[in-house]
Amino acid sequence: MSEMNQRYDVVVIGGGAAGLSGALALARALRTVLVVDAGSPRNAPASHAHNYLGREGIPPLELLAIGRAEAADHGAEIVRGEVVSAARLLDGGFRVVRADGGVVEARRLLVTTGIVDELPPVDGLTERWGKEVLHCPYCHGYEVRDRPVGILARSPMAVHQALLWRQWTDDVVLFRHEQADFGDEEYEQLAARGISVAEGTVTGLEVTDDRLTGVRLAGGTVIPREAVVVQPRFTARSAVLESLGLVPTEMLIGDHAVGSYIAADPSGATDVPGVWVAGNVANLMEQVVGAAAAGLKAASMINMDLVTEDTRRAVDARRAPFSAEAERLVTERVLGDRRHGLQEIR
Repeated sequence: MSEMNQRYDVVVIGGGAAGLSGALALARALRTVLVVDAGSPRNAPASHAHNYLGREGIPPLELLAIGRAEAADHGAEIVRGEVVSAARLLDGGFRVVRADGGVVEARRLLVTTGIVDELPPVDGLTERWGKEVLHCPYCHGYEVRDRPVGILARSPMAVHQALLWRQWTDDVVLFRHEQADFGDEEYEQLAARGISVAEGTVTGLEVTDDRLTGVRLAGGTVIPREAVVVQPRFTARSAVLESLGLVPTEMLIGDHAVGSYIAADPSGATDVPGVWVAGNVANLMEQVVGAAAAGLKAASMINMDLVTEDTRRAVDARRAPFSAEAERLVTERVLGDRRHGLQEIR
């Protein structure tokens, strides 16, 4: 634990695409950087990452391994661990505490802790998550093109989901599950696109030879499907940010809450000076390539903020000798005047 009780320009909390991208940019800016990675990336269950130009189809863990190596090659330190809290210091920096007791200080923080996908309590969903249980058509629609796909309704966005996934396959079944009935216009849209609606509560998934084969309804009916789409609740991993006073914001689609995130400006700067966020913790819809871009943007703003601080300190240091000399001359003048006044009295 060579990094314990040291002070860094920037501590990056989270070692996913956003965090490693930010760490690489900061290391290339010759900043001292520590990345603390809990080792639980959101996309770990997925076999491949998509839409990352130049890395299409790369396994997510392989992409992160490459990113760690690149950041480390440029001087960033990377440790495995979980940050449990952070606190402001009197000089404007931060004290960062890990679960293993390790403590470091940082002038700035970049938090890229991501989100947790919370799935509904349906038997089999968690076990098949990232395999045949999906949520993003741009991430995985191409891989299940022309195959039987089921949409598990969980919000008022269910019809929209079904119409969207219809782009990749003409065999779509929308399972109404426990969602309120759809409107006449929605049923007309579904019928026009050849999307059927299955009534009844979904009780589980059918799996044969480690492959999804169907969706089971409460009455025992099994509808053959090779993929199931479900909208999770996206909950920000925000504990360390909350320890700094940042409160998660609910993301609403209409009146429906789909998750929580930490509000920030377009550069990732939060309401706490010196703290930036990037990736899914700040943007629930961000894909891997977007998270990496957000990490880079935040890193560039953090570096500029440090440049500004370094310059201010340098100016103060440059002025200090002149200020001291001026103070000495004023003191001598005052003392001289006092002596002169005493002589006149005598």
